[in-house]
Amino acid sequence: MRIDKFLLTRIQHATRNKIQQAIENEMVTVNDKTVKSNYKIRPLDRIIVLSNKSPEHTEILPEDMPLNIVYEDEDIMIINKPAGLVVHPGSGNYTGTLVNGLAYYLNEDKTQPIPDIPRFGLVHRIDKNTTGLLAIAKTEKAMTDLAKQFAAHTVQRRYMALVWGNFDEDEGTVEAHVGRHQRFRKIMTAYPDGEYGKEAITHYKVLERFNYVTLVECRLETGRTHQIRVHMQHIGHSLFNDDSYGGNRIAKGTVFTKYKQFVDNCFEVMPRHALHARTLGFIHPRTRKPVHFESELPEDFTAVLEKWRRYSNART
Repeated sequence: MRIDKFLLTRIQHATRNKIQQAIENEMVTVNDKTVKSNYKIRPLDRIIVLSNKSPEHTEILPEDMPLNIVYEDEDIMIINKPAGLVVHPGSGNYTGTLVNGLAYYLNEDKTQPIPDIPRFGLVHRIDKNTTGLLAIAKTEKAMTDLAKQFAAHTVQRRYMALVWGNFDEDEGTVEAHVGRHQRFRKIMTAYPDGEYGKEAITHYKVLERFNYVTLVECRLETGRTHQIRVHMQHIGHSLFNDDSYGGNRIAKGTVFTKYKQFVDNCFEVMPRHALHARTLGFIHPRTRKPVHFESELPEDFTAVLEKWRRYSNART
């Protein structure tokens, strides 16, 4: 039996379209590998279906909050997300998220909670302390179309990252599977041999060198959770002030007290990991024409770069 038909008989209130979308979006795995809808199930197959609904809380409470809307039409919205804003309700974050703000903005009844997200959806996410561009689908058709583009790796995404250390080369590519850490389940890790996790590819290019830290542009070919943060740590260049992946301590530089004070001052100016989703481009789901959006670096990122420029120039 095809896996989509099999799951249709096993999941209450499911539709074949929803199941096929879940399979396309890699929310269904068989023996820890993604499959296509026409996969034929076999005895002893271990099938896992992931859900983006929290089991503890599925109602979305509309909340009035400022939204930095870069672009909006009847199909899509582009949001410029600030640091500290959680994108989707989850464990410990059931209110105050971007989705709560979207529920208020996009629904006519501003007061009543909604059981799910029927009129809009997130086709990708960025971390709480990552800033930058995020695409929102306002219709089911737009959601499906954009999800296919993300799954096909045709969406153009470029990030700006400040990382520890200098690079021997001006550009390169990191290829290492990314998956949940076997021991510390809240973080991800790289599996260069590909035994665990999912395929992940990040292309990077050096933009500016500051001796002990480097500004790089990262282009995502895949979009795994924490991909840039994990890949940069994997090659020995953790993101500046990334407390989950070793960037919140001095990794390169001198042993002098003044240098330590300088870095601590930088950490205070930018109390988060230095990552910004700068560009986003895709084919519009209705017009079928390419669209492209850009976001300037936020103030804290710009301020830290300026501090490192002055420090680097003084040393030179």
